[in-house]
Amino acid sequence: MAKKQFKAESKRLLDLMINSIYTNKEIFLRELISNASDAVDKLYYNEGGAGLNREDLSIEIAADSEARTLTLTDKGIGMGKEELESNLGTIARSGSLAFKQANEKKEDIDIIGQFGVGFYSAFMVAQKVTVVSRAYGSDEAWCWESTGADGYTVTEAERTANGTTITLYLKEDTEEETYSDYLDEYKLRSLVRKYSDYIRYPITMMCSRSKMVEGSDKDADGNDKTPEYETVLERETLNSMVPLWKKNKSELTDEDYERFYTEKFFDYEKPLRTVHSHTEGVVSYHALLYVPGHAPYDYYTKNFEKGLQLYSNGVLIMEKCADLLPDHFSFIKGVVDSPDLSLNISREMLQQDRQLKTIANALEKKIKNELESMLKNDREKYEKFFEAFGLQLKFGLYQSYGMKKDLLQDLLLFHSSSEKKLVTLAEYVSRMKEEQKYIYYACGETTAKLDLLPTAELLRDKGYEILYLTDDVDEFLMKMLMKYAEKEFKNVADPDLGLETEAEKDEIKAAAESNKDLLTAVKEALGDKVAEVTVTGRLKNHPACLSARGQVSLEMEKVLNAMPNQTEKITAEKVLELNASHSVFRKMQAAFIGEPEKLAAYATVLYNQALLVEGLPIEDPVAYTNAVCELIG
Repeated sequence: MAKKQFKAESKRLLDLMINSIYTNKEIFLRELISNASDAVDKLYYNEGGAGLNREDLSIEIAADSEARTLTLTDKGIGMGKEELESNLGTIARSGSLAFKQANEKKEDIDIIGQFGVGFYSAFMVAQKVTVVSRAYGSDEAWCWESTGADGYTVTEAERTANGTTITLYLKEDTEEETYSDYLDEYKLRSLVRKYSDYIRYPITMMCSRSKMVEGSDKDADGNDKTPEYETVLERETLNSMVPLWKKNKSELTDEDYERFYTEKFFDYEKPLRTVHSHTEGVVSYHALLYVPGHAPYDYYTKNFEKGLQLYSNGVLIMEKCADLLPDHFSFIKGVVDSPDLSLNISREMLQQDRQLKTIANALEKKIKNELESMLKNDREKYEKFFEAFGLQLKFGLYQSYGMKKDLLQDLLLFHSSSEKKLVTLAEYVSRMKEEQKYIYYACGETTAKLDLLPTAELLRDKGYEILYLTDDVDEFLMKMLMKYAEKEFKNVADPDLGLETEAEKDEIKAAAESNKDLLTAVKEALGDKVAEVTVTGRLKNHPACLSARGQVSLEMEKVLNAMPNQTEKITAEKVLELNASHSVFRKMQAAFIGEPEKLAAYATVLYNQALLVEGLPIEDPVAYTNAVCELIG
């Protein structure tokens, strides 16, 4: 029989489909199983389920290594000659989609694939494909055969019952591809579990297993002996059929959710929270999400891959769909299953899918609400979560340039100087003094060191709470937050903490004016180490401190210079602030009159001490120790 040519520019489309749409060859099995499931569904629903048992409508897989063939057989609706030509003669024709559209009002219609494009994925691994099919209610069977884009033939065939058998004649192995792998029992089993585990019909295969030869464990006298084993073939069901996320919550226990999580995501620790939801609307989907109890070892590295497992009607589309999760919630693990997503879609097309973006936006809100609920109702668990992933929330707010402020700011926790524990911004604001203008914070290595900061003394004396920030990103984060509940953030390193009265400000200004020459002399002694020397009113028991002018703070200088790829040193414009009421200042006044070298020693010592207090390195340790010795002597 003469070959018939494909329609719809088949040669070009087939080449594009194989080489562009499907970049992962192993999904051919997923596509063929999904089509077989659709064929069984069509039979089941056309007959109203009368006399049909789902358990008997299995999909069978058979591999023949010698013949290099892989065969899939279903007991579905089957196809006649015209349907074979219509469905398989036109690439991208969707018999399943047409069936679903014709039965939109029927409940429980679950057509997975779109027969046509998916079927042709078989040519990624096969040099020839035959399809023998017999339509339900027909006495005739037909065989469709093709070696690819050259065309196809349809001839009469023999088949005892309705259904379809697809046989793939695998390509020869090459250096790049080992097509023989698709004849391996373990490989086939793993592919079914990976992509088609939740197909609603049994997927079966004859599997080899070791079995003890009956009676071989006893000798002729009935004594125990080493038994003999033989390899036998037994038909096994490879898929579990019902996904957990499609079950009603009332059917499931915490143990069910936890077992699924630990097995699915290979985690040794139970999740902190489980989110199981079903949404219907513009886009319908099931979601089963987990908040892990700890961060993966590579979480804060470039090697970590975020993403949820994405399914369409229980068939895996993508192992890690990154587009479903924003970076700030990249720690979430779980699955999303939507009947509105097509299987015949590439990674590139998926990124542009509006339905996917709709799901992603809804999940972001859902995750935020669940974290807020955990914060409110289970503080201990939330603090454990924040210890593991709080840094990611901060990165998310900073990297979005504050665009995600409303979403994330109430999920943040900070160490409190007065409460001696982690607190939220809302909790801080609720305790603010009536006259308090700002939300005060201090940045440093540890809370213990921040507790000793000279600039925090006056704030604590007034009973003002200070947020202690110890992560590198924290000060950058505060710049993005700017305000919370109409209260501005104020770094304790800021020269103006808003503590002085007008009279006190006038007093400080007068002290600076009357000691103008002294301050100039100290500035000259320090040279370009400082941009300015001034008098401050924010110190109590310490003689001096440092602040910074411009966009780069002292903490930023430390953080930026510590970055591994930083080649050019970043330097803040430092201001040395002197406490005019301290005894050291009086000694400096005395030295200014007739001992300029001693004044320079005071300047060096105070500057370097201020550097040490801020956690910054001393530029010239020798000069510092000489100045100390000079003052001691």
